[in-house]
Amino acid sequence: MSSPDKPIYQFVFLRHGESVGNAEARWQGQSDYPLTDKGRDQARKLAKRWKSENLKFDLVISSPLVRAKETAEIIASALDVKLETDPIWLERAIGEMEGLTAEEVRLKPRPPYTTPFDSIGGDGEGDWALYLRAGRALHQLLQRIPGSYLIVSHGGLLNQLMNAVTGVAPHADPSGVRFRFENTAFARVVYHPHLHRWNIDAVNDRAHLKSTDQE
Repeated sequence: MSSPDKPIYQFVFLRHGESVGNAEARWQGQSDYPLTDKGRDQARKLAKRWKSENLKFDLVISSPLVRAKETAEIIASALDVKLETDPIWLERAIGEMEGLTAEEVRLKPRPPYTTPFDSIGGDGEGDWALYLRAGRALHQLLQRIPGSYLIVSHGGLLNQLMNAVTGVAPHADPSGVRFRFENTAFARVVYHPHLHRWNIDAVNDRAHLKSTDQE
């Protein structure tokens, strides 16, 4: 909780539940694949966990893509929290690779080394473009009043968001830092504006799915 004299921001950055594109091993980008039944169940399990922990959010903000929005709707409804959508939280645009399977992407001719400034899939977002968008998204969050916010987005965007939080600029592919976000896994981050200090309390937290993993 933030004290009245030193308010803080509490953020949970959540990747959506399993989508049809995930289940088919497709590079989704901004293509609009819905959740699978498994993905809906993952979202319900997370909502049940947070409800049992009495976790409170002031607002849920989601990517408008249906796999994220439906995940957000399930959680917002269970926790009785207002939901907004914002296109700044869309997944990376990946050009001509959108909708291809991982095997189809593997078979396409690709340079062995790319810089952060190179586009993806012809006219998609390179790492630097995505990093700049993630930075704008973070800046928008910090224009809101301090409080507790749940952000439901996508693995590519959330990776660059965590780079923005930690001050790590994009590296040339395939080097650099990657933050793992499995389906309905989340990072928990606290920002202290009076100190300009970030605390990263969790990354890829998916404890609500452990019983499912063991089945």
